[in-house]
Amino acid sequence: MADGSLSKKHDLFVRIQQRAAEATRRLAEKQEQEAAKPQQMFLPGLEEFMRAMPNPVARSSLFAPVAKGRKKIHDGEIVLETPTFIIRFWGRQLDEAQADLWMQLMYEASKAPLGEPVIINRAALLRAIGRSTGKPMYEWLHRAVHDLSFGMISISAKGKYEIGTHPKSSLLHMIDSLEYDSDIDEYRLHVNGRWRLIYGNREFSLIDWNKRLQIGQGQDLAKSLQRLITTSADSTQRYALNWLKERAQHTSPMRKFKDALIAAMRELERLEIIANGRIERSANGKAQAVWRKL
Repeated sequence: MADGSLSKKHDLFVRIQQRAAEATRRLAEKQEQEAAKPQQMFLPGLEEFMRAMPNPVARSSLFAPVAKGRKKIHDGEIVLETPTFIIRFWGRQLDEAQADLWMQLMYEASKAPLGEPVIINRAALLRAIGRSTGKPMYEWLHRAVHDLSFGMISISAKGKYEIGTHPKSSLLHMIDSLEYDSDIDEYRLHVNGRWRLIYGNREFSLIDWNKRLQIGQGQDLAKSLQRLITTSADSTQRYALNWLKERAQHTSPMRKFKDALIAAMRELERLEIIANGRIERSANGKAQAVWRKL
């Protein structure tokens, strides 16, 4: 008799769990459908001298300070895994220069309802990310736009939203398209409205654009760290070297990564983004980078 009662309670518990999971899935689908409708993306604090990046994207290795040349092709690999977020990526590894471009494109996209086309002058776009307007830069821009258009993510935000993680939800492109009209030398930018979910609830970092454009040539790791620093409000920040190396997609030996990391911290100190950057041992004896956010 007791066994039968326990079995009924177990079955009831399972049904409750299934119904809760189904309700959560339906809510996520409804949120995604609403987000896909053209609506303007309001980002508090976003000014002309600031750019915004969603915190999970900024913390991930989606963009990384990788060397020029042949880049790794990702096929659904995890680029961020935390207790609350999982991001998978399909496409060619994106670098810090493309992070600059993507942030500028999302800044332009925020001026109109997401999903509706935004007109961007090609030369003005290059100048906005600190680039010249010569032929090599236009060729680079074409390649960078191709990689961003091809790149796709799925993102699971525990208890908030699911994008690209179930059959009714398609993968999300970094940008839907950037069509070039040679007659007027302008782009027509399309960005998927679902990005509003990822930027929502103020879960984005504001990046000082003027300081970013002043980061020295060859200091892409400093650019990467600048994005990471903005994701936390903590004054003193600590990150394990192994994690930083993996996030940076750095394949050289640890000693070379340490040298690059020290140089990056010095650059961020020069621009007064951090102070007292150093490498030390944690309480567990593990190597970690420590700095004070300014």
